[in-house]
Amino acid sequence: MRFFQFVFFLIFVSNLFGQRQEKVDFIWANARIRIFHEVKLISGEIAYEFEVLENVDSIFFDAKNIDFQRVNINEKKVDFLYDGRKISIHNKFEKGKSYIVHLKYFCSPKQTVYFQGFDDNVKKNEQIWTQGQGKYTSHWLPSFDDMEEKVKFTFNFLIDKRLSVIANGRLASTSKEFYETPGFQADDSKYEYYPLRSWRFYMQNPMSSYLAAFAIGNFDKKELKSSSGVPIELYYEPKDSLKVEPTYRHTKEIFDFLEKEINVPYPWQNYKQVPVQDFLYAGMENTSATIFSNTYMIDSTAFVDKNYVNVNAHELAHQWFGNLVTEESSKHHWLHEGFATYYAYLTEKELFGDDHFYWKLYETAKTLNNLSESGGGEALTNPNANSLTFYEKGAWALVILRDKVGDEAFRKGVKNYLEKHQFKNVTISDFLVEIEAASNQGLDDFRAKWLMSEVFPWEDVKRILKNSSESVSLVFEMENEFQQIQSDDLDYELYWNKTDSPYFHQYIIEQYHRILPNSILNRAFSSNNIKVRQALSSSLYGISGARLSTEELVSKFETLLDDKSYTTIENALIKLWSTFPEKKAMYFSKTENVIGLPDKNIRLLWLTLALITPEYQPDNKEEFLRELNEYTASYNHFEVRQLAFQYLSQIQAMNDESLVNLIKASEHHVWQFKKSSRNLLRELSESNEMKERLLRLTNSLSDSQKEALKQLIRK
Repeated sequence: MRFFQFVFFLIFVSNLFGQRQEKVDFIWANARIRIFHEVKLISGEIAYEFEVLENVDSIFFDAKNIDFQRVNINEKKVDFLYDGRKISIHNKFEKGKSYIVHLKYFCSPKQTVYFQGFDDNVKKNEQIWTQGQGKYTSHWLPSFDDMEEKVKFTFNFLIDKRLSVIANGRLASTSKEFYETPGFQADDSKYEYYPLRSWRFYMQNPMSSYLAAFAIGNFDKKELKSSSGVPIELYYEPKDSLKVEPTYRHTKEIFDFLEKEINVPYPWQNYKQVPVQDFLYAGMENTSATIFSNTYMIDSTAFVDKNYVNVNAHELAHQWFGNLVTEESSKHHWLHEGFATYYAYLTEKELFGDDHFYWKLYETAKTLNNLSESGGGEALTNPNANSLTFYEKGAWALVILRDKVGDEAFRKGVKNYLEKHQFKNVTISDFLVEIEAASNQGLDDFRAKWLMSEVFPWEDVKRILKNSSESVSLVFEMENEFQQIQSDDLDYELYWNKTDSPYFHQYIIEQYHRILPNSILNRAFSSNNIKVRQALSSSLYGISGARLSTEELVSKFETLLDDKSYTTIENALIKLWSTFPEKKAMYFSKTENVIGLPDKNIRLLWLTLALITPEYQPDNKEEFLRELNEYTASYNHFEVRQLAFQYLSQIQAMNDESLVNLIKASEHHVWQFKKSSRNLLRELSESNEMKERLLRLTNSLSDSQKEALKQLIRK
């Protein structure tokens, strides 16, 4: 490119950023995606049809680090400009005419498309999945980072026939095909041919391209239908077949409730959910196809500790709030996350009752108020606000709004808002206008106090909670009494007897366990409620120091090891093991076959305690150590690995393989895990002996891993 052409190119492209293509309307897109998982490469083609609303001389697409082979307009090859982030095509596009632009490309995404399990020896754990929320889909698909461009997509995926594909829309067809691996040599003999399967999906309605997604792997599925007839597909890995029911428990009820409560039909032709390994978040509401973390694949015992219900409802609610209507910009992000959080809470209220609902709101309100009082409050209109603001304060804003205008007006306003702006982009004002019309009330005060202000309106919240929940109102009653007397003088038994709410009893134990009378502790231990017993297991620090007699307390506390709660068992095991050494063998025996939550919390704790208990099975120490170190391998979920690293470092028992796994984990795509791994490496390298040991292991590392290790050690 000549100098003057290059300068023009830079100026032209720089002017594109932040602009919308308002003179052009993109209608549909047909994408063909061939994935070469062996080399983490994508060969793609995509055709867009668009109508010209006013004469224009160029169109552009967002495309990050993509190698374009060819661009056609109406089947004629045209020139294009590309700067590594955007591709622009110059042509005389005439008002009133339709055009088809066809782009052929290759890319090796460094983010957005994640390849899992192809580098280990574990069979059938291979996965490829995407996370494109924000402006990341354009790393694998020339598309629109701007959320205001909505298109009807058709996707054709070509992949190894042994793997299944889940993507947006309805699966129209599958077929076997043969394609060459990427050699690109002139000599045809260099190509390798092997069988693939083609998967074709189509969307009936337009969607934002940041919500385009796929998940590929070894999956089975369970099929349901909502009461309104919408097909629901629930995916799982074959190894998790026994976890399907507890994981997806209440899914049909969730779907039916939200459709009835929102009072607008589900807007897409079907709905799918698929769990994947090492996902970046709890879940992501891709249009008609939610991807979520496989740490929510649980058994029935884990259901009481950590279940998928809230995430399930949250991501489904997004199919209306975020997908059907989409924010114009992050200034209006409340319309996505606040609404999804609120409707997920309403779903839990429907499933688990008012007590569950209001205690959850109380806990989030306390957190928000503490943050606000410390100067950390944020406005809901702040585009850079944190998740706590958008999610929890956003949900509370809707609780207050509904209380202000009434159920009927609120539901009518929401329905009108969704129907009026369906498949379009919206602002906060668009929503408030509909609520004002439905309620015949002005909402300036609500906007000022709940949306514009950084202060959390604690008094408004207290009023709602006091009027709505008898058990939560007791908390405020106790707080008022504390202003007049010492906490030791409060009649806790009187308050305990005022309600049967397990949430209130859990609160009493967590907050005041050190000064509670024996009568309450005895009643709590006799309770069959999981939440109350969890509170006992986590709150009674220093068992032998409690006011119950040691013998009486020990026998009661030991019953917690039999509870149907992995959280309770974990808490009880560590406290009993540390307090009563003469009974360690019995505690080990009772829990040796318990794995625990998806992060294997009990098994990892058990192995660690067994290793540091000299008298316990000395002949098996080597096997215990081998197993604990194996949990650091890359085929384990990052939460399992993180916990294993933590325990191994605490007992100084990392073998060389674990150290190599830790170094590699310092470049993991999940930033929380990457950060913890890097912090642990820095901590370990403070010892000169460990620093030398780490450096001796560099032969098994890639160049980037070697450099990352050296930098971490230097820091």
